[in-house]
Amino acid sequence: MAEDLLKDFNPFDIFDTEAARLDRYFSGLDEAGWRRPSRCEGWSVRDVLAHLAGEELYNHACLDGTVHDLMAQVADVGVTGFNDFNEWCVRERGDLPVEDVLAEWRTKNGETRERMRALGRDALLDTMAGPYPVGLQTFHYDSEYATHADDVGAPVSDHEIDDRTLWRVAVGRFVLAEQDAKVQVEQTADEMWTAVDGVTAALSYPEFVEATVGRLPASHEVDPRVVSALRCLA
Repeated sequence: MAEDLLKDFNPFDIFDTEAARLDRYFSGLDEAGWRRPSRCEGWSVRDVLAHLAGEELYNHACLDGTVHDLMAQVADVGVTGFNDFNEWCVRERGDLPVEDVLAEWRTKNGETRERMRALGRDALLDTMAGPYPVGLQTFHYDSEYATHADDVGAPVSDHEIDDRTLWRVAVGRFVLAEQDAKVQVEQTADEMWTAVDGVTAALSYPEFVEATVGRLPASHEVDPRVVSALRCLA
């Protein structure tokens, strides 16, 4: 089963680790650091923080069983779909002091992590896609937080890199299977072999991770059909 790919990893511990990484990084920024462009097209580092803070509205709605109520509320101000929601979250916090946005994210995310851990991996969570296991949803959050940490340049120590890459490879493989993506993926000792529409490509583990989250550089030589097929987490 696809979920077996994740059985050796604790999603709640990973969530705590990636949230702490972002918190440390955000806490040390000056004004120039906040204004610096991130890897998210059109977003500064400050915008990434605003996105994460605003996203807690959705995370808490999932925990409270009020997702459809939240979507109805934001629809009243013209927000439809996740892209609109993300941009709205950033706009809503554009005029707030960055210290307030950081405090909002730190508090709300801390509550999210605590409540999800308390529920446990097998409990069900209300989401836009319907009931979904808490543990699997947490893995999705893990991937997003790791991706945004990389987007803003939050440091990753040498002793973390290998384990961090391995869980991200596992999450990417799981989500591809969950989505029934039309791409064949095989993991070897040192690379990921992929195939789609008769086109094959061998990627390093980090390259595979970057492809699954839509961060593989456009200059990369992997066939665009493979790149498109692997993108599943962003």
